[in-house]
Amino acid sequence: MATKVRCALIFVLFVLASVLCAYAQLRPEVTVKPKPRKPPAAKVAPKPAEKPAAKAEQPQKPPEPEPGQIIVETSPNAEVYLDDQFVGRANPQGRLVIGNPAPGERRLRVALAGKRDYEAKATVVAGQTVEVAAALADLPGRVLVRSSPGAEVFVDGSSAGTTDTNGQLPVAGVPAGSRHLRITAAGKREHRQNITVAAGQETTIEATLEGLAPTAGAVKENPKDGLKYVWIPPGTFMMGCSPGDAECDGGEKPAHRVTISKGFWMGQTEVTVGAFKRFASATGRGMPKAPNFNPSWSNQQMPIVNVSWDDAEAYCRWAGGHLPSEAEWEYTARAGSTEPRYGPLDEVAWYHGNSGGRTHEVGQKRPNAFSLYDMLGDVWEWVSDWYDGSYYANSPEVDPLGPSSARSARHLLTSFSASGFRGLRGGSWSDKPRYVRASYRGGDYPGRDVVYGCRCVWEAGGP
Repeated sequence: MATKVRCALIFVLFVLASVLCAYAQLRPEVTVKPKPRKPPAAKVAPKPAEKPAAKAEQPQKPPEPEPGQIIVETSPNAEVYLDDQFVGRANPQGRLVIGNPAPGERRLRVALAGKRDYEAKATVVAGQTVEVAAALADLPGRVLVRSSPGAEVFVDGSSAGTTDTNGQLPVAGVPAGSRHLRITAAGKREHRQNITVAAGQETTIEATLEGLAPTAGAVKENPKDGLKYVWIPPGTFMMGCSPGDAECDGGEKPAHRVTISKGFWMGQTEVTVGAFKRFASATGRGMPKAPNFNPSWSNQQMPIVNVSWDDAEAYCRWAGGHLPSEAEWEYTARAGSTEPRYGPLDEVAWYHGNSGGRTHEVGQKRPNAFSLYDMLGDVWEWVSDWYDGSYYANSPEVDPLGPSSARSARHLLTSFSASGFRGLRGGSWSDKPRYVRASYRGGDYPGRDVVYGCRCVWEAGGP
C-alpha cells in the first residue's frame, strides 16, 4: 500500500514539471531597459524627531478649606446659643464643641438657671478653632423677711430696711450663698440667724421676736383696763400642801414639783369695779348686781364681785389676757414661800375675822414677794382649770393646765351644775382662816356669787 502512494506522488510531481516547461517556451521575450540613474541627492541632515505636543494642563481645584469650630468651656449643663439658635448643652465637665459654624462674626450666649447669661461675639475663621471661656456668675437672690412690724433687718451687717405694718420686708439683690441675718426691734429680743440664699430664687425667713424678759417685779399698766400688771419670771416650786400644814385636805395632796416654763404678767390687784365698768361700756355687757356693801358700785376701787366664770374669762380676753391656771395662780401667790401663807394672816388678807362682812379696796394689805396684793382673801379668784379634786395624783410637771374637759374632772355635781365645776383660789372676806391659804383649792358651778371675783394674766409680750 505504501508503494502505491509513493508512486502516485511521483507521478503528480512529473506532471507539474512538464506544465511549467511548456509555459516557459510559449511566453514572448521582453527586453528590460535599465532606468537612467539620477545624480545622488545632497545629503540633508535628518530633522530631529519632533516630540508630540504636550497636552494643555487643566487648572486644578484648590483644596477645600478645613471647617472652623468653637470650643466653649463653661458650667456643666449650661445651654449654648449661636446667633440665638440653640446648639447644645455643655457636658458634665462643662465643655461643648460647636462643629462647622459659618465663618464670620457670630453671637454667642450661654445660659444656666440661677446664673447670669454670658454673652460675647466670636469670629469664626475656616480651619481655625475659637476657644471661649464662659464663666457664669451667680444671680443674686431675694430674701423675704416676716417678723414684727417696724423691725430693722440687717444682712451681713448692713441695714436692708424696716419691716412694714404687716411685718414684711422684701430684700432684693442679695448675693447667693451663706449670709448672716440680724433683726432688731425696740423692746424685743434680737434675732440672729445664718441663712443660705439660693441664686436667682426667693428665700422666706420667719422670725418671731420675743419680748425682752423684764426684771422680776417690773410693773406695767394695761392701757385697756387701766390696771397694773407685774412681771412674773419662770420658775419651779412645790405645788400643794405646804410642809407641816395640818389644815390640808385631800384635794391639796400630794404635794408635787411644778415648773412654770415661761414668764408672764399677772394683775397686781384683783379686777376692780372701775376696770370692769370699762369692759361693760366697751362691750355692751351689763354690770352684775351690786352688793349691799357697795351700792350702785359707788366705790370703784373695790374688787368686782358677782361675776361668773364666763364673765371673768370674757373680761380677761377683752383686756388682752386670760384667766390664770391653778398652777400659775399658786406659783404667784407663794412668790417663793413654802409656808401656807406668804405672811401673817391679818397683815396679808381680808377674811372673816377682820373684814367686817364686806370687801375692801384693793391694795390695802401687805403684798407678797412678787409685789402682788390680795392673793389671799378679799374675793375668791376664778382660774381657768376645770376643778378635779384628784388631779394632783397625775398632774404634769411642766405647765399643768388642769383636766381637759368637765367630763374628765372628778367632782361632786349638784342638780344645777351638770356642766361641771371651775376652780377658785385664795379665799374671801367671808371665809375662815383654813380657806385662806396658798394651797387651798375651791371649786364651784361657774355662776355668780358675792364672794367671786377675778384677776388676769398676760403672755410674755405684756399689756
